[in-house]
Amino acid sequence: MSTAARRALVTGASGALGAAICRALARLGHEICVHAHRGVEQAEALVRALRADGASARSLQFDVTDAAAAGTALHGLLEDGPIQILVNNAGVHDDAVLPGMRAQQWHHVIDVSLNGFFHVTQPLLLPMIRTRWGRIINMSSVAALIGNRGQVNYAAAKGALNAATRALALEVASRGITVNAVAPGIIASPMSAESFDAAAIERLVPLRRPGTAEEVAHLVAFLTSDAAAYITGQVVSINGGMT
Repeated sequence: MSTAARRALVTGASGALGAAICRALARLGHEICVHAHRGVEQAEALVRALRADGASARSLQFDVTDAAAAGTALHGLLEDGPIQILVNNAGVHDDAVLPGMRAQQWHHVIDVSLNGFFHVTQPLLLPMIRTRWGRIINMSSVAALIGNRGQVNYAAAKGALNAATRALALEVASRGITVNAVAPGIIASPMSAESFDAAAIERLVPLRRPGTAEEVAHLVAFLTSDAAAYITGQVVSINGGMT
């Protein structure tokens, strides 16, 4: 698995999964732009760690739901050259069964995952297209494929992201750009530990364990490589056999 060094942006990179993706891409020699909104301290700590390991890295702070803020930040980023690897990892949960879901819960989850995808991806596309090489990875979820009680908003947001992935892949394929989605299942984290105990994981996951952030990051890194140049428009599951 190899590819030339590129500039990569990972949104929502202050959390465990985003950080693992940044580390995996850095190991391939890419320059890493570590995005965060509220987790700025964690993003800056990750940048220091990446630099200590010899990688080129910088942090970037903005709210993906704010079109103007995103545009300003990305315009500054593009002054140093195009982004050729984009991982749209920013996303949030705000769970409730639909009869009890507040409108704010619905709109916020949709706003971050779906509008955030647009606010970040659209400004980066033309500079990427001009290079005639690019990799866009959208982080989806098993919830978009099989549903999950209490996550109608999250499943809807990620399902729409899957559809956008397929459509965008068709638009940019002739320019040497691939667009794929990665749909993780239950991944070990403090958040998943609150929702899925050992018995639930045994029942739901044929492999009988949660996945790790590093396993997801390895898949993302593969999809950005030259070895995956013929894979586009796909939703790739990594869920221990849940679906």
